[in-house]
Amino acid sequence: MIMSRILVVDDESSIRLLYSHELADEGYEIATAANAADAVELLRRDDFDLILLDIKLKNESGLELLQRIVKERHNLPVILCTAFSCYKDDFSAWLADGYVVKSSDLQELKDEIRRVLAKKSSRGTTHKQM
Repeated sequence: MIMSRILVVDDESSIRLLYSHELADEGYEIATAANAADAVELLRRDDFDLILLDIKLKNESGLELLQRIVKERHNLPVILCTAFSCYKDDFSAWLADGYVVKSSDLQELKDEIRRVLAKKSSRGTTHKQM
């Protein structure tokens, strides 16, 4: 079985660590980035099946990075993970394939990951470098 590769982009190290452990336990291969620049560098070097993206990042907002990803790697699904539900109504957040408000219970996130990856595999994808 081929593991799905997920890139977690979040400026909080505790969130990156939590998601890494929890999602690895679910059978995913995880890479992490603390900011947009690191994420772009990883996307240039590696292929991923999904990105979990925080909206509030240092130096560049997650919504700005989302726009770059959609423009340059339009087949790469992105789930926004944020502590703020108010961004769900932001037009630029609509570019994401999913939206999850951070919680200590990761079941909603895990369910959303499965939903988005199932949708991706049903439509097929091609990778395009950033």
